[in-house]
Amino acid sequence: MSPGPGSGPGGEGQPRRWGPTPSERRARRAAIEDAAVVLDAAAAFLAVRPRSVAETRRRLGRLGYRETLVEEAVGRLLALGYLDDEGFGRAWLESRDRARPRGELSLRRELRLKGLAPEQIAALLEERAGRLDSGLEAPTSVDLAAARRLLEGRAAMLQREADPLRRRQRAYALLARNGFDPDTCREAVGELP
Repeated sequence: MSPGPGSGPGGEGQPRRWGPTPSERRARRAAIEDAAVVLDAAAAFLAVRPRSVAETRRRLGRLGYRETLVEEAVGRLLALGYLDDEGFGRAWLESRDRARPRGELSLRRELRLKGLAPEQIAALLEERAGRLDSGLEAPTSVDLAAARRLLEGRAAMLQREADPLRRRQRAYALLARNGFDPDTCREAVGELP
């Protein structure tokens, strides 16, 4: 009689395993002595998209690599210019402004979660305000311009609501969920037809 499904290495009723478990992989990584292996893992992580120093450290630590090797790999990546929190933050903000407009509150929270220092975040948001202010026709806040872009992008969804009061409530809620302060929400919603 041949073993049926579900008969694994532990006998009947044991799930079949096709490779090491996550804890076995972490234990194997903890035994690694070669910093080049950790550097390769970090490079693979950075190949997907730019990351902050803190994100890279967290990822390598979660994978189970020893802290000394993680620090060595991060130091090497910093020296080579592959890790740069300021450049990462700038690219993150530009991406958000282009594809998914957010308010300053939301952007500040996202950058903090990515591991950037409060001083870096403040400097990046100030730089963003200067960059976006120069592209505006009339003097207006950067957040208000971003709120307008978000509402323009969601105009079709908002127009489905026949009741103007309900449409304004939905627009206000949309802006609030995306990190815009109440004054900006009120002003942007006040411009709706």
